[in-house]
Amino acid sequence: MSNTHEATELEPGAADASQHQFLSTMLKDRALADLVHLLLEKEPGEQIPSERELSERLEISRTALRDRISRLESLGMIQRREREGTFYTGISPERVSDGLVLSLMSHQMDIESLAEVRHALERHAAVLACGSRNDAAVRGMAESVDRMNASDDGRELFEADNAFHRHLFAASSAAGLLFFSQMLHSVLRGTLRFVTLAEERDRLRVVHTAVLDAVRNSDPESAGRAVDDHFDWLRHLIEKEREAGGSGPAWIPSAAHKDDVPK
Repeated sequence: MSNTHEATELEPGAADASQHQFLSTMLKDRALADLVHLLLEKEPGEQIPSERELSERLEISRTALRDRISRLESLGMIQRREREGTFYTGISPERVSDGLVLSLMSHQMDIESLAEVRHALERHAAVLACGSRNDAAVRGMAESVDRMNASDDGRELFEADNAFHRHLFAASSAAGLLFFSQMLHSVLRGTLRFVTLAEERDRLRVVHTAVLDAVRNSDPESAGRAVDDHFDWLRHLIEKEREAGGSGPAWIPSAAHKDDVPK
């Protein structure tokens, strides 16, 4: 059997390499890339071939194969089940967000910094939406604003707000932005309570209508400003909840309050 890809294995000192070197090594790992492409041919939940078959198809040793499988397992892309085999689980934004939660728990980053990332992503999404001509997504944004205007109920406002931002990212027609927005959504879902949205319903309608109008008018500059205004308002609401002595620290995702948040 040919060992075409053996040279791509990590050297003993690779654990001490910088993060940049680690990423470069992964991107240049032909065996890992071939394994990923093979997995993408399957549907989540499907069993993958045996080690023997995979090593033959990828032309690598079983030792090298197990190394790649272990990496993908640590990323949640595959799952090994005792006495059953190995299964492709796929990569979802929610699964990737687990790593962000672990980073928060270990204090490697804070939730406010993730919120700033969300702000930047959403601003860019709004700018792109001005030129993407995704009419269906823009209609979804408009329908969400109509729902905001038709109700004073906090839960309904939450649902409408959630839908608006989902449609905004879809309107950008940028798959990467959509994926990362969904990933951050899973983490930043401890933002506000329903009651806060109900109390601020007039401003809620204004900031979202401004984003919608800018996208409809294909005005990227106004779209960027409207998103900035939205996040300024959001920060104001968070401070409002903190000053009111909420039940827990603002921004912290909590299983106990996961149903009380807009995005």
